[in-house]
Amino acid sequence: MSSLMSTTLNLAARIAPGLAGRAAFALFVRPIGRPRLRSDEAGLMAEAVIGRLTVDGIPVTTYRWGDGGRPVLVVHGWTSRASRLAGFIEPLRAHGHTVVSFDAPGHGESGGRATTIRRQREIIRRLHAEHGDFSAVVAHSFGVLATFFTLRDGIRADRIVAVGGVADFDYLLAGFRRTLHVGPGVERALRTYVQDHLFPDEPDVWPRFDARHRPDQVPAQILLVHDLDDDVAALDQSRGIASAYGDRARLIETKGLGHRRILADPEVIAAAVEFLAESAPVAR
Repeated sequence: MSSLMSTTLNLAARIAPGLAGRAAFALFVRPIGRPRLRSDEAGLMAEAVIGRLTVDGIPVTTYRWGDGGRPVLVVHGWTSRASRLAGFIEPLRAHGHTVVSFDAPGHGESGGRATTIRRQREIIRRLHAEHGDFSAVVAHSFGVLATFFTLRDGIRADRIVAVGGVADFDYLLAGFRRTLHVGPGVERALRTYVQDHLFPDEPDVWPRFDARHRPDQVPAQILLVHDLDDDVAALDQSRGIASAYGDRARLIETKGLGHRRILADPEVIAAAVEFLAESAPVAR
C-alpha cells in the first residue's frame, strides 16, 4: 500500500501537480492515531476548567488550571495531547502559575482529523486574547515550531521552554519525503498547496516557518532541552535554535530519554520549573 501511494503521488506530481499537492497535504497534516488519556493523567485533567473554541469549523478543547496572573501556555507535540505534559503542569500549579493548554484539532479531546500550523496559531491567538500575555510557554516537538511561528505575530511570552523541538518546516518536509518515498516534485506540489490554500495573503510566510529566523522578533529567554537519542527530532534542531538566539538561549542535552520519555523525567521538569522561576537573563 505504501509503495502504491508513493508511486501514485510521484506520478501525479508530474501530470497533475495540483491534485498531488492536495493529496500530499491531506497526508502531511493528519496525525497517526489519537493517543488516549492515561490513568496517571486523568486526575490532573479532571481538575481543569474546560473551554471550547471553534477553529475552521472544528471544535477545540482548551484547559485551564488556576486563576491567577499572567498564565503559562503549554503546547503539546504531534500525535500527542495536552495531558502528556502533565509532569510540567503539576509543579507549575504548585508554584502559583495559572496554566492554560489545548488539544489541537485531530488530537486528544478536540474534533477533526487534521491540524495545521495555521490552526495552531489561531488557537494560541484566541487563548492570548482571553488570558492576556503569557509569562511563559512550555512546548514539545512540533509545538515548539508552532510557538515560535505564533510569537512572531505580536503575542508576547517572556520565557520559552522548548523540549525535543522541531526548528523548521524543511525538516518536517524532509521526513515526510523519506517516510513516503516521494520525490522533489511532490514536495513542490505540497508547498504550492500550502501557500495557495493556507496562506494566500502571506507571501513571505516561508522564512517564518523557521524558529531560527529573525531572533529579534521573539525577544524571550529560552531554555532548550533535547535528548541525544531523540528519534523524531534531531538534536541539531535545538542546537540551531540555541545558536541563533545566542546569550538568550541555553541548551540542556540529555541521554537515554528519547523524544517522549523526556516529558516525564524529574530532572528535566525541575530544570524547566526553575528556569521559569528565574528573573535574571539566562547564561548560555
